[in-house]
Amino acid sequence: MKGKHAKTLAAIFHQPTLAGIVFAEIEAWVLGLGGEVRGGSGSRVVFEIRCSRRYLHRPHPGKDARRYQVEALREWFSELGVEP
Repeated sequence: MKGKHAKTLAAIFHQPTLAGIVFAEIEAWVLGLGGEVRGGSGSRVVFEIRCSRRYLHRPHPGKDARRYQVEALREWFSELGVEP
């Protein structure tokens, strides 16, 4: 795992949930893990890892993921067995 991906994963699992995690970095991390990121209608994004999917919306305006999005991803990654 690249250093930047490791920092992104650590930020996702940080307690309390951090604000300011760039959504594009989360997308890059999922791709680096071997997952897929597909755009849906409008700002909707599909994350897929090992046949498991999560649906989120790209933040707008702005580039930072919302805290509830980070918490949802943290829970999903834990279910998949991905830990920092």
